[in-house]
Formats: sequence, structure tokens, C-alpha cells
Amino acid sequence: GAGGLSLGLEWAGFDIIAAFDSDPYCIETYNRNRKKFVAIVADARTLSPEALLHGTAFSRGDIDLVAGGPPCQGFSSQTRGAHLGDPRNELVLHFIRLVRALLPRFFLFENVTGFGRKRGKAFLGAIERELSEYDLVPNVFNAADYGLAQTRQRFILVGRRRDVPGPYQPPPPTVDRWRTVGEAIGDLPEPPEDGSDHPLFFNHSRSRVSPKNIERFSYVPQGGGWQDIPEHLRLPCHRRIKKGSGGWPDVFGRLEWSGQAPTITSGFDSFTRGRYGHPLQNRPLTPREAARIQGFPDWYRFYGTRNAIRHQIGNAVPPPLAEAIGRSIASCLLLSHGCSMAA
Repeated sequence: GAGGLSLGLEWAGFDIIAAFDSDPYCIETYNRNRKKFVAIVADARTLSPEALLHGTAFSRGDIDLVAGGPPCQGFSSQTRGAHLGDPRNELVLHFIRLVRALLPRFFLFENVTGFGRKRGKAFLGAIERELSEYDLVPNVFNAADYGLAQTRQRFILVGRRRDVPGPYQPPPPTVDRWRTVGEAIGDLPEPPEDGSDHPLFFNHSRSRVSPKNIERFSYVPQGGGWQDIPEHLRLPCHRRIKKGSGGWPDVFGRLEWSGQAPTITSGFDSFTRGRYGHPLQNRPLTPREAARIQGFPDWYRFYGTRNAIRHQIGNAVPPPLAEAIGRSIASCLLLSHGCSMAA
């Protein structure tokens, strides 16, 4: 990805020695936000551990942590149809292959919550069988418990090699009160009307929205959705649904200033993809606003096409959540060796 997991692990004290993704835009974002260029464009299906460690001083068994999040779409409840046949699911097996080859002291596997249920049962079983050298600790975390204005839930599986002193303890919540959307984005100025980036904030630009959709959204109050739009202005598919019967309640949804956002996905810049309307303005979230809700600092700049940037932000592991988990792993590692940790 674009480096959210790595950024959080760096905050937790890890030294990132190698990283990869098959998307060149992700790698550009990853490397241009760091002092040293450690990420390479590579496909997990063909990448060898030797290529990943090329140029480092590490070999099998030396690394403290292998962390990653294989594509989640095949395990998501939002994916309809033959999810078990999604070819991206097989990348989980290549994550297993790389962990077996590198034999790190810990591994961290991230995915949607569905992975820990029926949709991921077969692959979770493969992890248990193939990585029998590890004690496994699965958990579902809510990002709001770790300082984000977002109720994003993620399945995290941590494996501890059995010769490492332990046990590993999942991190408790780091906040006593959930952060609000207003607290996360309230100090940002309005983005330029022409769609360009704000001169003081990277990636703070408005998406192109038709005047008709802006008119529709203007009727939606905070916490509301398409059912608040006058019937004569609704999309044809919405006119056929009886009010109060449900039917995509988050479409044309406006966020609440004093509440939390739902899971930020790659569709955050469109009214029609979910509850991503600004609480006060008649527009969707900007990439910078979505990045803030994901826990990225303002200096972290995303590169590529607008579509690429949307996917980088929506698919990211929130850095504050990664930091909390990383600190729990680090507390175990520091029992066994010195100060610097490698991932």
C-alpha cells in the first residue's frame, strides 16, 4: 500500500528495511515520504525472499517482524457473488510463503473483519497449518478506540515465534473518548473551487460533482441520506423505494460534525458511494480530509492519479492503529534483544 502500516510501525520504533507493492503509484507515495527508499515494485506471487532482502544485512530468522495486508475485497461483506473464487485471495498464501521463508520473530496480518469469519475460514486454517512455529493471536480492532474519527474495524492476526519471550498482549484502547469528525478536519480551509490542491495542504482538492447532485445533497442534514432529498430530485432508483424501508441509507449521506465517520473506502469522494458528504459543506470529502480521518499527518503526501490516490487512502491501515499494535509487539521484542527493531 501507500505506507500507513509502515508509518505506524515506525512510530512504534521499528526500522523498516524492505517493503513492496505491485502498484507503482503506491511505491512512489511510500518512498517519497521517507528519507530512504526501501520500497520496490513487486508482485507477491513471484517475489523471492532473497530479492526482498537484497542489499540488507539480514537473513532468515533475523527479522523482527513481517507485516502486511493482502487484498481484502474477496473477504469483504460489501463484495457480492463468488468471493471464494476471487484470485486476489490467493495472495494470502504468498504472505504465508514469505513468512515461512523469512521466519521473523513476529508477523502481523491485516484484513477486513470477514476474514476472521466464514469468508476467511479456509485461509485462516492454512495460516494455522503452515505457520505452526507461531502462537497466533487474532483480534478485531475498532480504529475509533485508537484516536481516529472513524469506526473502521479490522481483523488483525499477530503471530509470535515460540522461541520469543512472551506472551504478546493486544493493545488496549489508547483514548478514553472517540474523536469526532469536526475535531479531525474542522481546522482545514475550504479547497479551491477549481479543483486544484490547496496551496497549504497536500491533496486538499474537491472532486467534480454535477450541479444536480450538489442540489440534491443540499437538502441532506447531518446524519441524513438520500431519503431527505425531495422526491422530484431523487435518482430514479430511489423514487421506486418507499421511504422508511431502508435501501442504501448511506448513499448521499452527510457526516455528523460531532460523530464519527464510517469506514473510509476508496469511494470517499462521491455522494453515491456512501456516507462521505462533508458535515457542513455541500461536497464530498477531499483526499486530505479522508487522510486525516485515516490518521495520516498533513505532511504525508499521496502521489498518482486521483483514482490512485483515492485507493491509497481508502485501502490504508490507519497509522495510529498500526502504532498501537506495533508497540505491543515491541514490548515483547525488547525482552529478547536491544533497541533497534527491523520490519
